[in-house]
Amino acid sequence: MTEYLYGRWSVLESLHAGRREFQQLLLAEGIDEKGIIENILEAARQHNVNVRRVPRRVIDDLSSNANHQGVALRVGAYPYVELDTVLENAAARNEPPFLLVLDLLKDPQNVGALLRVADAVGVHGIVLQERRGVDVTASVVNASSGAVEHLSVSVVANLVTAMRRLKEEGIWLVGLDIGPDTVTLDKADLNRPIALVMGSEGDGLRRLVRETCDMWITLPMRGHVGSLNVAAAGSIALYAAWQARGWQGWTRPTI
Repeated sequence: MTEYLYGRWSVLESLHAGRREFQQLLLAEGIDEKGIIENILEAARQHNVNVRRVPRRVIDDLSSNANHQGVALRVGAYPYVELDTVLENAAARNEPPFLLVLDLLKDPQNVGALLRVADAVGVHGIVLQERRGVDVTASVVNASSGAVEHLSVSVVANLVTAMRRLKEEGIWLVGLDIGPDTVTLDKADLNRPIALVMGSEGDGLRRLVRETCDMWITLPMRGHVGSLNVAAAGSIALYAAWQARGWQGWTRPTI
């Protein structure tokens, strides 16, 4: 399978990660080859990637008129991993598992935003269900600013079965939800092996997914709008979980 990644950060991070087959780099004619473009060209040279200058309309077509910033990279399929690999990542870092489970999210922008934060806080892996939800497409890569190229993503046939496997490994499944049986984020003990479980836009967690969770947390709100976007809510929960671990692995401040 071949696809085109687009957007400067997506392309650069994919080249930096070095996990895909790289086939050809396309640059729009007349683009200023300084700054990040210069970095992209250097990374392409390191991987012996052929570079071709093309009219901007060619990249418009390949990216379905997305905001490609004059850059596209033809690549092989995304390198998904087995669930065991996700668990091994935690052991390799000598850290308690910290995972993100997405229950049939459908909006690439939401998925990409969550994956970008997941990379920022150092999760050991992402678990998705095949079919009916978003997988790692070019639009997801772009929405994550290329962060997903560095992540371990496992796609499973049945999400509930995978969650039960995680429970067997001593991982607490923490669903983000609303309802009388939830606890507010500040009252939840997140300093443990956990997998944060996020439900789909509008529908939330499916019944069996929710019932398989060990705990449900919610975000206090005082404004007029009744809920937060799933990417916003999930980002807050991911950072809260990392904070509960004492900012484990923290290396540098960001803005």
